[in-house]
Amino acid sequence: MKKILGIFGLLVFICVMTALMSDRFLTEFNVENLIRRTALFGIISIGASFVIITSGIDLSIGSVVCLIGCLLPWMLVEKELGVPLSLLLVVGISLAIGLSHGLLITKMKLQPFVVTLCGLLLYRGITRGLVQDQTQGFKSGFSTLRELSQGQMPLPGTEFGIPNPCLILLVVAILAIIFLNFTIYGRYMLALGRNEEATRYSGINTDRMIILAYVICGMLSGLGGMLFVLDVGSAQPVDFGSFYELYAIAAAVLGGCSLRGGEGTIIGVVIGAAVMQVLKNSITLIDWIPTNIEYAVIGAVILGGVVVDELVKRFAAKRRAMAQANQ
Repeated sequence: MKKILGIFGLLVFICVMTALMSDRFLTEFNVENLIRRTALFGIISIGASFVIITSGIDLSIGSVVCLIGCLLPWMLVEKELGVPLSLLLVVGISLAIGLSHGLLITKMKLQPFVVTLCGLLLYRGITRGLVQDQTQGFKSGFSTLRELSQGQMPLPGTEFGIPNPCLILLVVAILAIIFLNFTIYGRYMLALGRNEEATRYSGINTDRMIILAYVICGMLSGLGGMLFVLDVGSAQPVDFGSFYELYAIAAAVLGGCSLRGGEGTIIGVVIGAAVMQVLKNSITLIDWIPTNIEYAVIGAVILGGVVVDELVKRFAAKRRAMAQANQ
């Protein structure tokens, strides 16, 4: 709870400072766009958090977003497969990617970093080959489908509406909270992240839990890819989804997920995603901040989160040692 309050306080501070330094921050267009982008990145950040909780990592999230984001309009427009079949195929591909990651890590005993780094290169390369490096779009069609990401639910008595991705994020977050905190499998994942060997000796199938975490991450990365392309309307395979894995990992770390595993809250991850998007928005709106330092900010945030996590761990260990000595 303290971590959640801390990151929420940081979010409020950044919002207030940005509003004071730019009169464009609180405009209706900017606020709505910020909420929409936060929801989209929040979905893939929740996927990343499941993997991080099991002490893993997924560097292929951005490339999965690219693959699904390019394949969906390619199937609909170029191949004319129809909406139901296209959606079924991209969902199946997303699940297959997560499953393959989990199997390679658990059965072949490969390092998550290596497996997902190869996936980062592989999926973008496959995408560029399939679509021949051509931009994929909906050509002014499929307006009903695009409402999933572009539409909004109007609030009674106001001109403001809640973007549909925010509602989708709400559903995903509630399901993730229930799974992680109120099911035995969620507790298994947390225990696995804290101590895999002890968890295995207690009779828990740790391989199954790791595979499940990567399947969830793959599924949410694919969902994010669909929503991102439905939102912007087109996808260029060269750079669509580039560095999105960094935003997802940074949001998870900021939200309280320890890179050592075994810790993390979904609410914290969503707030972390909001912090990352407000920071990005601040860099764009505040004139005296150069826009080309965006990735430096992300790197500093991740490094800061890791440093703070390490210091907290050392402080907690020191307190435990002192308490045991006093007893």
